Amino acid sequence: MIPILDLSAEIDEIRSDIDKAIKKVIDDTRFIMGDEVKVFESACADYLGVKHAIGLNSGTDALLIALKAAGIKEGDEVITTPFSFFATAESISMAGAIPVFVDIDEATFNIDAEAIESSITAKTKAIMPVHLYGRCCSMGRVMEIAEKHGLTVIEDCAQAFGATYLPESCIKAREKKEASNSCNCSPEWQHRLKGSKAGTMGLAGAFSFFPSKNLGAFGDGGLIATNNDDLAETASMLRVHGARKKYHNEVLGFNSRLDTIQAAVLLAKLPHIDRWNKRRLAAAGIYNMLLEQAGLTENLITTPAALQGDVFHQYTIRLNVNEIGKTRDQIQKELSDIGIGSMVYYPVPQDKLPVYTGQYTPQPLSAKAAEEVLSLPIWPLITMKTQEQVVDGLRKVVLG
Repeated sequence: MIPILDLSAEIDEIRSDIDKAIKKVIDDTRFIMGDEVKVFESACADYLGVKHAIGLNSGTDALLIALKAAGIKEGDEVITTPFSFFATAESISMAGAIPVFVDIDEATFNIDAEAIESSITAKTKAIMPVHLYGRCCSMGRVMEIAEKHGLTVIEDCAQAFGATYLPESCIKAREKKEASNSCNCSPEWQHRLKGSKAGTMGLAGAFSFFPSKNLGAFGDGGLIATNNDDLAETASMLRVHGARKKYHNEVLGFNSRLDTIQAAVLLAKLPHIDRWNKRRLAAAGIYNMLLEQAGLTENLITTPAALQGDVFHQYTIRLNVNEIGKTRDQIQKELSDIGIGSMVYYPVPQDKLPVYTGQYTPQPLSAKAAEEVLSLPIWPLITMKTQEQVVDGLRKVVLG
C-alpha cells in the first residue's frame, strides 16, 4: 500500500540527531518548559523573521490563544473560510466570537479575498485567512482590506510552515487561470509583503506541529508568531493558566505548554525544513507533469499550480466527476482497492458541520470543492517511481 504520507524516510535521515535530542531531555528530566522550548522558540523566531515565537500545546490552542490575546471577545465577528479543518472556526467560537464564512477561490481553495469586504459589518473585528495545503492566500489583498477597515488579521498557518508570499508568482499563475483575481493587491502591498513567511504578515500567525505537518513533532504542538510585544506577553501568560508569575494568576488561562521533548524533536528537524519543502514543491511539479502525460488533465483532473513559495503540505487535485462518471468517493475507494492511499481535505465545509446546523447558508464553491478534491501521496522523499505508480493507478481508475 502506498500511504498518503510516509514519515519514516525523513526520520531516518536525521535519526541520530533526534535520538540525541530525546536522550538529552530524558537525562535532564525537565519535561515541562525545559531549555529546549526557549531554544526552539528563538530558532523559530529567527527563521520566520519575527520578534516573538510562543510554543504551545497544539495548533488549535495557537489559534484560540492568538484570538484571545488580540482582544477578540464575545459577540465579535471574525471572517474566515469555510474550507478548512474545524479548528479554524472552532477557535473563533471558543473565543466567544462568531465565525463569518466567505467562500473560496476555485483555483486555489483559499478564501476569496475580493469577497471579504462585502461581509464586513460593524461587529467585524478580525479576519482569519487560512494558507490551505501550504500555499499563502492573497495576503496583500487581505491586509489591504484589514488596514482600510481597522481589522486584526490572525493567520492560520497550520499547513504552511515555511511557505513564502511571492505575489509575482501568484500574478503569473492568475494569467494562466491557476489563481484568482484576488491576488491583485496594490503594488504598495505587493512590495511590503513580498518574501514574507506565512504567519508574519498579520498581527499573529498560528502554527501546528501535528506529526503529519511539514514541520511535525512526535505528538501535538503549536506556536504563535508575532512582532507585537503586548500580544506575545499576553499569549505567554495565557498558556500557563493566566499567570506571569507562578501561583499569581491574573486572568483565566489555559494549560497549553509545548512539551520539552516535542521542542527537542522540532529543533532537530528545523534545519532541514527548507530542503524538505523544496522537495515537496519538486514532487508537485513531477505530479503535474505525469498527470498531463497520462492524459488526465484534459477536462478530467485539475492540478494545482506548483508556485515558488508553496510548500505542498498536501498535493490536492480536483476531479471533474461529471466528465469522469464516478464520484470522488468511488474513485478514492478504487484507488485504495489497488493499494494507493489518498485523503479528502475536507469532505464537509465548516459552515455545513453539525455543530453549526441551521446557522449558515452554505457557500456553493466550498460545497462543490468538498465533493471533488482528493489529496494524493506526498512527502519530501517520495520517489518518482512511487509517483508514477500513483498516477498509473489513477489513470486506470479514471479512464477504465
